[in-house]
Amino acid sequence: MPITKTWTIDNLDCAACGAKVEDRIAKETGVQEAHLNFMAKKLTVTSKTEQDDLFWQGIEQTARSQQQDIILRPVQIASTCQNRKWKLKGLDCADCAANIEKAVSRLDSVQSANLDFMQMKLSVETQTTVDEQFWDEVEQVAKNIETGLEMKVIQTNAACPYCGKERCECDSIKGKTNLWFNISLIQIIISLSLFLGGSLFLDGIPSYLLILSSYLVSGYKVLFKAARNILKGKVFDENFLMAIASLGAMAIGQFSESAAVMLFYQVGEYFQDAAVNSSRRSIARAMDLKSEFAHVVKGNETIDVAVEEVPAGSIIRVKNGEKIPLDGIVVSGSSALDTKALTGESTPTFVHPNSLVNSGSFNESSVLDIQVTKVYADSTVKKIMTLVEGASANKAPSEQFITRFARLYTPFVVIVALLLTVIPSLVFGNFSTWLYRSLVFLVISCPCALVISVPLSFFAGIGRSARMGILVKGGNYLQTLSEIDTMVFDKTGTLTKGTFALRSVKVAEGTSWTEKQIRGFASALESNSSHPIARAFDLFAEGQHKVSSVTETPGQGMSGFVDGHQVLAGSSSFLYQKGILAPLGESEDLTHVQIAIDGRYAGTAEIEDETKDLAKGNLDRLRKLGIKHIVMLSGDNEAVALRVGSNLGIDEIHGGLLPQQKVEIFQSLKKKGGKVAFVGDGINDAPVLALSDVGLAMGGLGSDAAIAAADIVILDDDLAKIGTVVAIARKTSRIVKQNITFALVIKAVTLLLGAVGIATMWWAVFADVGVAMLVILNSLRLLAYKAYR
Repeated sequence: MPITKTWTIDNLDCAACGAKVEDRIAKETGVQEAHLNFMAKKLTVTSKTEQDDLFWQGIEQTARSQQQDIILRPVQIASTCQNRKWKLKGLDCADCAANIEKAVSRLDSVQSANLDFMQMKLSVETQTTVDEQFWDEVEQVAKNIETGLEMKVIQTNAACPYCGKERCECDSIKGKTNLWFNISLIQIIISLSLFLGGSLFLDGIPSYLLILSSYLVSGYKVLFKAARNILKGKVFDENFLMAIASLGAMAIGQFSESAAVMLFYQVGEYFQDAAVNSSRRSIARAMDLKSEFAHVVKGNETIDVAVEEVPAGSIIRVKNGEKIPLDGIVVSGSSALDTKALTGESTPTFVHPNSLVNSGSFNESSVLDIQVTKVYADSTVKKIMTLVEGASANKAPSEQFITRFARLYTPFVVIVALLLTVIPSLVFGNFSTWLYRSLVFLVISCPCALVISVPLSFFAGIGRSARMGILVKGGNYLQTLSEIDTMVFDKTGTLTKGTFALRSVKVAEGTSWTEKQIRGFASALESNSSHPIARAFDLFAEGQHKVSSVTETPGQGMSGFVDGHQVLAGSSSFLYQKGILAPLGESEDLTHVQIAIDGRYAGTAEIEDETKDLAKGNLDRLRKLGIKHIVMLSGDNEAVALRVGSNLGIDEIHGGLLPQQKVEIFQSLKKKGGKVAFVGDGINDAPVLALSDVGLAMGGLGSDAAIAAADIVILDDDLAKIGTVVAIARKTSRIVKQNITFALVIKAVTLLLGAVGIATMWWAVFADVGVAMLVILNSLRLLAYKAYR
C-alpha cells in the first residue's frame, strides 16, 4: 500500500536546487513519486509500498546530501477530507445547474461544491470523513432540483474526463446522444404536423383537438416537470414558467399561440442542446490523447497491457500510425513523430535512439521500441487531460457575476409580471389583456441565455487554446490575461533560444593551467547545476573528475572542489566577493563565466546565445493586441541584456539581476497600477510567477515544474503562441461582453414592449431560446479561431 509523507523545508533558497533534490529523491528505490513545492517550501514523497522508518530516514538523508544546509520537518497530516465526482445526464438548464451547486454547497460537512455545466460534472469535497449515506444525500438534493437527473460516480482512475469511465466511452455516448436527438426531432416533426393541420386545414373542434395534441406532444415533458416542481415549491424553474405561460394563454383563448410557443420553445431547446453538445465533443476529440493499451515487449513477443498497469522501466513497442502511450526514451528505431495533438504544430519531430518522447504523440513512420520512464499517472497525457478537465472549474469573475445576477433576475421579472396583472387590471380593467402581457414576462424571465453564454465562451476559449498547445488552467486566468497591459519577459530561453554554446576559453596571463584543464574543471563543476548556462559546458566534460562540496549562489555562480582543487565559476562580482580579481568581460555579444582555481583567476569562458527567430515581430504583435509596456528581466550581464533588448525594441530592460532583484523590480511594476503578466520557463522563475497576475511558462511539454508553476503553459517554445493566447483571451472577453449585452438588451426591450402590449409571446420565445441560441453560436466562433503566423 503506497504511503505519502510531507516535510516542510527551511534554508532552501534556490528553485533549481529544489528541482535537483526532487529529481534525486524520485530516483530512489521504492519511491513512486516525489514533488518539491519551492514556493510552499514543502517536500512530498509517495512510496510504492508500505515502508519502515529507515526508508523515510533515508529519504531525508538523500535530500540533505543534495543541499547540506536544509532543515526537514515532518508534517503531521490531519486532513480527513474526502471528495467525489459524478458524471451527470439529463441536465439541460444552466440556471438549474447553478441552483444544484448552491444547494449542495450548503449541506453540512461540504467544504466546496462545483458543478461544471459544460462538462456535465459535479465535484464535491467534504471537510471531514463522511459515510455513504452522506453521498446519497448529495445525489438526492441534486435530483430534487432537477427531475430526471441521472448521476454516475466517476471512477477514481477514469481515463476520460468527459464520459467518466476507465475505458473511454465517448463514442457510445455520442451514439446515445444521437438517438436522443433523433427522438426529439421526430417529436418536433409530429408536433409541427399536428399544428399545421389544425391551423391551416381544419376549423372548429377538430382544429382545437389537433392544436391541443400538438401542444401535448411538444410540451408533455415541460408539463410533467412543472407538476413535479410545484410539489417541491419551485416556482422560478424554467419548466414551471413555460407551463404557466402557455396554459395561461390557453385560458384566455390563445390556443394557437400557446401551442406554437411551446413548439418553437422545444425547437430552440433542440438546437441549443445540439450546439452545446457539439462544442463538448469538439473539445473532447481534441483531448483524446490517451491510448488504452501498450504493446509491452516480453522476450520475442509483445503483449497488450492497460497503460495504467505498465511499470516504469518496461520496454514498449509503438507501431506505425499508433499513439505513443507512455513517456519514455527510444531504445531502438528511428521515426518521425506528429506532436500536433500536444503542441498544435504540424511539423514532424524526428527521433532516434536516446531521444525522449512524450505520450500523446503519433508515430508516423517506423516501429519504435521505447523504455518507459513515467507511469501513466505521471505521464504527459495524464497531466494535460487533468489540467484541461479542471480548467472550466476555475470560474472567471464575469461568470460568477452572471450566476449571481441570474438568481435575482428571474424572481424580479416574475414579481413584475404579477404586479402587471393585478395593478393595471384593478385600475383599467380588461383582465385578460394584462394577463397576456404578464405571460409574456414569464417566458422572458428564464435566465438560461445569460447563464450559459459566459461559461460556454470560456470553455470554448480554453478548448481552442488546448488544441493549439496552450494549456489555460481556468477561465479566471483567461479573463485576467485579456486585461493585461504590461508583460514582463525573462530573457534566457524565452526571448532567446536558451541553447547556450561554449565558444572558447580564454586563459589568464601568468596561469599554469591549460585551456583543456580549465575547461574540464569548469565542466565538472557546472554539471551539478540546472542553470541553462551550465548546459553550455556539457559537451566539454572530459574524463572522470571527483567533485565535492558544491555550493550554488543563485544568479551569481558556483564553487566546489574538483579533484581536490577549489574551483569557482561565475560572474566577476562573484569572484570579487571571494577576494579574487577578474576582468569584467562585458562584451556586447557574449556572456562570460569567470573561472578561478585555488584562489587565483584562471580564465574566462565565453558563452553565446541567439535571439529566437521572429521574436521582434511577435513582440510587435503583442503591442497591436493592446500590451502597452514590455519589460525584460535578465540575470545575464547588463551589456548582453541591453543588446538583446534593444534589438527587440523592448521598452524597459534590466540586466545583471539576482533572483531577489527580479522580484523587487516586478513588485515596483505592479505598484504602478494595471495588471502585469510574466513569461518565463516556469522553473527558475517561481517567485516572480507567484507575484504576477498571470504567469505564463514556455516549453512546458514534459516539464512537471512548468505545468505546476504557471497559470498558462505553452507546451513548446514558440514565442508566437504568447500572442495567440492573448488574442484568444481578448476575443473571449469581447464575446462574453457581446453575449451579456445582447441578451440583456433583447430581454429588456422585449419586456418593455410586452408591458405596453406590442410584444407577443412569439417575441418572448425569441427573447428566451432564440437569444440563447444566438449567444451559443457566437461563443462557438472561438473554436474556429485561426493561429497567427
